[in-house]
Amino acid sequence: MTLMTTIFVVCGQVNYTNLSRYSDYCERTYRRHFEAGLGLERLNQALIEQVIAKDSPQIAVVDCTFTEKSGRHTYGLDWFYNGKTQRAERGLEWSVVAVVDLAQKTGYALSAQQTEAGLGAQESVTTEGTTPPKSRVDFYLGHLAYCTAYFPATIRYVVADGFYSKYKWVTGVVQLGFHAIGRLRSDANLKFLYDGPQKRRGNRRRYDGKVNLAEPSRITFVETLEEGVSLYTAVVWSVSLKRRIRLAYLLKEQGGRRSYVVLFSTDIDADPMTIYRGYAARFQIEFIFRDARQFTGLADCQARSPEALDSHVNASLMALNVAKAALQATQAKGEPPEPLSFSIASLKRQALNAHLLDLFTATFALEPTLIKSHPSYQTLLNYGVIAA
Repeated sequence: MTLMTTIFVVCGQVNYTNLSRYSDYCERTYRRHFEAGLGLERLNQALIEQVIAKDSPQIAVVDCTFTEKSGRHTYGLDWFYNGKTQRAERGLEWSVVAVVDLAQKTGYALSAQQTEAGLGAQESVTTEGTTPPKSRVDFYLGHLAYCTAYFPATIRYVVADGFYSKYKWVTGVVQLGFHAIGRLRSDANLKFLYDGPQKRRGNRRRYDGKVNLAEPSRITFVETLEEGVSLYTAVVWSVSLKRRIRLAYLLKEQGGRRSYVVLFSTDIDADPMTIYRGYAARFQIEFIFRDARQFTGLADCQARSPEALDSHVNASLMALNVAKAALQATQAKGEPPEPLSFSIASLKRQALNAHLLDLFTATFALEPTLIKSHPSYQTLLNYGVIAA
């Protein structure tokens, strides 16, 4: 069996010991191959190009995930933010870049890189003439730059959550030839742009007052997304990002209370609905993290070296891509792409059932053609599968 097939057959933790129990390779063989590195980015690129329709819009999504790790000698151990506990903990962090198909509403992991230890989460203040130390934002930008060689040609937007809404990140994304989409703080310092007549003397007037995010009276209404939720837009100046940005302002009014979310894009000509849909699709990377943890062993690695850790995490993420590609292959060709809806738990159960049937067939020297052509074969494959 291949590595990806074995990952779906394994019951329990996906580690070297368990992988060897369900395949013909011993634990030491898995350790040796993982130590050598797998380099799965090009395979992910080919798989993504195969499953994504050419006329379907795509975006790149960047985010980090935290994995617990015991011991003291694992490479890259440091204090990182754990979203599950809402605090910093000692463990490992992985920067993940994914491609999200907006028509399918499905994300495909492209690459994962381990965040280096010892990097500051924020920019350090340095004296004039000195080189500032490398920060985590620098590392994330380096990972993004590495992944651009594997991006589909149609990608224009890089979407990230509010942590990445910093001057260095946004500027880096633009320098790479893309537009950034993200979320701003509710108290972001924004200014309206002045487009009226200018005085004959003195400096030109650039701004027309500060944007009051609690009151969108001067922001252009676009449409009502659902009951009580309205979308507004404007081109404004961001003081923190030091550039003009296009706002996609969401205002929710319910029960006499008002709340709002401020999304933005560096593409000032972007449709605000594109910004809204792009940021909403960002959550597909969270589903990738969830499924990889629950079903493909994202946090089950037994290794300590950087090469083996990298191989394990990327193999775990690629296994999800293979599962989605297998589901995509069952859909009728020529039809417009639709959102994928499936259960990883059911796919794992079907893979295990197929493995057991093949094992029984080989052990009892049965004729495989007769077994697989039997009307009840598919019923046995679906034994224990979650009902649709």
